Amino acid sequence: MLKSQEVRKIAPEMDPLRMGMGWTVEDLEKPQVLVESTYGQSHPGSAHLLELSQKAAAEIDKNGCKAAQYFATDICDGMSQGHDGGNYSLVSRDTIANLIEIHAKATTFDAGVFISSCDKSVPAQLMAIGRIDMPSIVVTGGVMAAGPDLLTLEQIGMYSAMAQRGEITEEQFTYYKHHACPSCGACSFMGTASTMQIMAEALGLMLPGTALLLATSPELPETAVLAGRRAAQMAREGLTARQMVTDKSFENAVMVHAAISGSTNTLLHLPAIAREFGIELDGDSFDRIHRGARYLLDVRPAGRWPGEFFSYAGGVPRVMEEIKSMLHLDAMTVTGKTLGENLEDLKASGYYARREAQLEQFGLTRRDVIREFASPIGSDGTVAVLKGNLAPQGAVVKHSAVPKEMHQAVLHAQPFDREEDAIAAILHGEIRPGDAVIIRYEGPRGSGMPEMFYTTEAISSDPALSASIALITDGRFSGASKGPAIGHVSPEAAAGGPIALVEEGDLIEVDIPGRVLRICGIAGEPRTPEEIDGILARRRENWREKAPRYETGALGLFTRNAAPPMLGGYMDYIE
Repeated sequence: MLKSQEVRKIAPEMDPLRMGMGWTVEDLEKPQVLVESTYGQSHPGSAHLLELSQKAAAEIDKNGCKAAQYFATDICDGMSQGHDGGNYSLVSRDTIANLIEIHAKATTFDAGVFISSCDKSVPAQLMAIGRIDMPSIVVTGGVMAAGPDLLTLEQIGMYSAMAQRGEITEEQFTYYKHHACPSCGACSFMGTASTMQIMAEALGLMLPGTALLLATSPELPETAVLAGRRAAQMAREGLTARQMVTDKSFENAVMVHAAISGSTNTLLHLPAIAREFGIELDGDSFDRIHRGARYLLDVRPAGRWPGEFFSYAGGVPRVMEEIKSMLHLDAMTVTGKTLGENLEDLKASGYYARREAQLEQFGLTRRDVIREFASPIGSDGTVAVLKGNLAPQGAVVKHSAVPKEMHQAVLHAQPFDREEDAIAAILHGEIRPGDAVIIRYEGPRGSGMPEMFYTTEAISSDPALSASIALITDGRFSGASKGPAIGHVSPEAAAGGPIALVEEGDLIEVDIPGRVLRICGIAGEPRTPEEIDGILARRRENWREKAPRYETGALGLFTRNAAPPMLGGYMDYIE
């Protein structure tokens, strides 16, 4: 018997309450499908999702089931950027996941369609899917078109820093702001939103080739229809998310992450998602899989092209075709077939020819966007996990975005306890080549772990600093960030991690090939590891925990209970 029908037998008020909103007696006896979206007038990534939800629901109903539309609206990382609103970003992920759990468990469903687009909403829905473990299919809201001259939103941070330094006029800056987001959809670069859409497909939870479609294309509502049809089938088949998504699925996703130079925020999200599926995935897993992996995608912020070109070049299936030798092709997917079977079906359907025709209007071929396996942009993945006495549990760096001259360096520490103080020092010329800008108390327990986006943009847009300093933080970065940035330092400062003990003038060794991040000197003078250990022990005796920045509300709850950054920053951590 379907779960929804089992619950009907023990909850006598359910039938009359559903009939009170227009359900028929026949509807009550059908398989019941949750259609969960983050629709809301909150930002371009969610403003268009109502149509997709309605399309999926209508198709579910047409196929002998009964759909129920629920909503858990997300916030926009971009709109919350640069002020204290950014502190709510990461906690929103766990809050949305909790609300979806409540929706799914308080009234039992037989399957679900999950519709979202952006940085926290996609990982939130994936976390919830693993937690509630019912037949589930994901539809992502695609990517917005680029603006004039292929302008994309991640360039606004650079132009903002240039305007503050007087390098462009206020009129020029205003023009860029008014033309960077010409439509709905996720921002058109390989930021966290685009990365997580791709991760959802790489995990096998989406129909093949449907991640990161152009949001204004007719293909997107057609995809919602197909997903609704498939959800109706899945409700009867009973294949749950945990039965389908395995450790092989997550390894495939990390391999794709390497190929696309995905956002470093993925190291927060995939471990948290894997945990909900009962699978262990951590920073060391990313480092292991990225070693020797092919980096193929020439899309911003690391590459040349806007995000909409990804789908035109063949999307996730084309990337997977190129790295097929490194994937688990027997991983099960939402189609009811294996990954390998899906790829063969796509080749036979003419999918790639249809996609590549869309690139012709730009005078490009798919090889201009997605390189071939034999001629990658890089051959050692795109992220690395560094460890040492500054980050015993690890820290993450997107080494593909770091200038080669900064892959091995010894730098002078300039510590700041707030991002605002650090960015002011950078913009006022107080940071010099050879410095390591340390931003601490911005981790999950410190302030909620906001993005250090404007700080990274101020550095990367300054030629004198972008290849001569490093930014090291227990906070995180926007998926749009590039340059010498090392984040997620664990343990974080608020939890008493060594980053809290750094003093001005300490020497910081960064060795990306050696995977090392450590304090190697004091007051500008090299010291032995044993001497450093002794000095840090004495400093720890004098360190005092800071008063909580938030004591009540969502951020009070989150900052008291958040896991370390390198474990995923989820909200119910138990030491």
